[in-house]
Amino acid sequence: MTRRSFLGLLATLLVAGPLRAAAQASSPAPSQDWDALAPEDRELLAPFAERWSTLPPERRERLLRGAERWRRMSPEQRARAQQRLERWRALPPERRERIRERFRRLREAPPEERERIRRRYRWFRDLPPERRQELRERWERLTPEQREQLRRRRERRTD
Repeated sequence: MTRRSFLGLLATLLVAGPLRAAAQASSPAPSQDWDALAPEDRELLAPFAERWSTLPPERRERLLRGAERWRRMSPEQRARAQQRLERWRALPPERRERIRERFRRLREAPPEERERIRRRYRWFRDLPPERRQELRERWERLTPEQREQLRRRRERRTD
């Protein structure tokens, strides 16, 4: 496996996030025995071979699921995953932590709130690039107080 393929696998695992409790409860723990893995899994997960038996079952399961997703990806999808990992790695640690925290909050939010956020994201994504840039610039010019006021107004409108 090339370093690039491995980076793509890691990107997939980063994007996949932690397993849900229901999935953990319904699936058996992955084998602790490296040799019991399928040859294609051993090839993709070779960097973990030495410590496979010491990894927590959840981590082994995540890695196996990531390897399976990687095998199902087209070359274009793999290239995009590798690009995402490279962009992620280029971010300053503080920015990565802020993103992780926002993702955690989104995951823990009530379903209605998650859906509201998804709708807003789709709305923004579907705007022409010039309009998105204009909105970003306007947002950057706002003070923290103005941003909070705008958030509150939006929440009242969606209630």
